[in-house]
Amino acid sequence: MSEASKNDFNLVKLQVMYQERALFAPLSISLNGGELLVVMGPSGCGKSSLLGAIAGTLAPELTLHGDVLLDGCRVNDQAIEQRSIGLQYQQDLLFPHLSVAGNLLFGLARGDKKARMEKVSQALISADMQDFENRDVATLSGGQRARVSLLRTLLAKPKLVLLDEPFSRLDTDLRQDFRHFVFAQIQQMNVPAVLVTHDQQDCPNDEYYDLSKACMIALNTEPKAN
Repeated sequence: MSEASKNDFNLVKLQVMYQERALFAPLSISLNGGELLVVMGPSGCGKSSLLGAIAGTLAPELTLHGDVLLDGCRVNDQAIEQRSIGLQYQQDLLFPHLSVAGNLLFGLARGDKKARMEKVSQALISADMQDFENRDVATLSGGQRARVSLLRTLLAKPKLVLLDEPFSRLDTDLRQDFRHFVFAQIQQMNVPAVLVTHDQQDCPNDEYYDLSKACMIALNTEPKAN
């Protein structure tokens, strides 16, 4: 799967407030297509609320200060379905009554049936799941289900992907494989992404944003031997 266009994502002094109390310090970031921001921090520091603010799913008792920009457009007042944001959760959330192809077609816009099926087949090839179109999702392994779920998200051509601990329910071996698959797909689709996690192994660039400390943290900062 590949996508030539470049998508930009910006947060400008973003804060989430609860009864006039800020859950975290103002956050300003800028991501281009294919770039990933990893967000970490202790439980209760506002990571889920940050994703909700970006996606447009904030709880009614919370308020948003600052701006969320996609392709240069402010989307604060847009409903979630208008923002073109892909969401990837811990659970794969596949439709049990649909085949693998049926689940993937759900992410595609309506159009020529043959062209849509070709996109599904190409997506499955990219996931090393060639000829899985007619498989019952109940027969898939955990790693395969996770890949189908991500492919469905990306086939919708989102302007931004939000990942809420998508690797945490997988065992160690599957987690590593799926992690590499996710990062590769984000780069190939050239879409910006924000990943919330508790695992430093999920940081492909050896750095993450600590929401509680309001700063970027570099991993493996020991001097490297020449």
